[in-house]
Amino acid sequence: MRILVTGSAGHLGEALLRTLQVSDHEALGLDIKSSPFTHRVGSITDRRFVRHCMQGVDVVLHTATLHKPHVASHARQDFIDTNITGTSNLLDAAESVGIRSFVFTSSTSVFGRALTPPAGAPAAWITEEVVPVPKNIYGVTKLAAENLCELYQYRCGLPCIVLRTSRFFPEDDDDTATRRAYDNDNLKVNEILHRRADIEDVVSAHVLALQKAPEVGFGRFIISATSPFTHDDLHELRTDTPSVVRRHAPDYEPEYQQRGWSMVPAIDRVYVNELARARLGWQPRYDFSYIIQRLRASEDFCSRLARAVGSKGYHAAAFCEGPYPI
Repeated sequence: MRILVTGSAGHLGEALLRTLQVSDHEALGLDIKSSPFTHRVGSITDRRFVRHCMQGVDVVLHTATLHKPHVASHARQDFIDTNITGTSNLLDAAESVGIRSFVFTSSTSVFGRALTPPAGAPAAWITEEVVPVPKNIYGVTKLAAENLCELYQYRCGLPCIVLRTSRFFPEDDDDTATRRAYDNDNLKVNEILHRRADIEDVVSAHVLALQKAPEVGFGRFIISATSPFTHDDLHELRTDTPSVVRRHAPDYEPEYQQRGWSMVPAIDRVYVNELARARLGWQPRYDFSYIIQRLRASEDFCSRLARAVGSKGYHAAAFCEGPYPI
């Protein structure tokens, strides 16, 4: 099977290429930037280029995007061109050559304002049933691209699956106060509880999605580490997260104390991956308990694939206020 991976110079694109290149499939990387994992250099906004790259392709893994950290550095039109028009170009070309399945990498950022409950309310339980309320151009364009995928499946029968991925990048947080309050590794492990996934698990979800797309037809799925929390925890998570974590994973504290880490005092949302596990057969490995086991064994909490891909950054320039422009 010949697989076209867009965004092959990015975190997820490279991770997919690294994985697919040692499989029985032929993987072709496309990106606007050259890289060791990019075979076709060009923009998905160029319809002719996209149609050329689609020749002989069986399935598409579409990860190319402008990201949330680009909101302050790029014009809104750039997001529309890349995230909406680029996706439309790929869907058009995929339809014309009879692609077997199309997997679109979306983001939990599409939920936007729905992720933050009002003061005094319990933490938000985020499933695919939650109605997105985007709060920036990134969320708006990712949601529009999702809807295009749904339209093409409805109109043309093109099997499309949308994966709303949570955080998997290793870069520092984009919030200055958060960076000051927590060591980067400490923060990443905290986030595994409710809003992060290891890139190895994200890759396995994409591979399963391309296999399941003809059977599913169209579907949206949240891709995040399996959380230990339940509905009964949501009120207490807003006021005393450490006590909730202690109930579910009492062995975390010695590992945190040894490293001088701290648990966040409150959590405002929990991403729920039950639908992806049920319908895609996804079995993510890197949850909080597994990571604590790795820390206890003096192992890196990240997967080997995450370490191989490493940090890429989102901008070529440095900024005086931190890793991202404001």
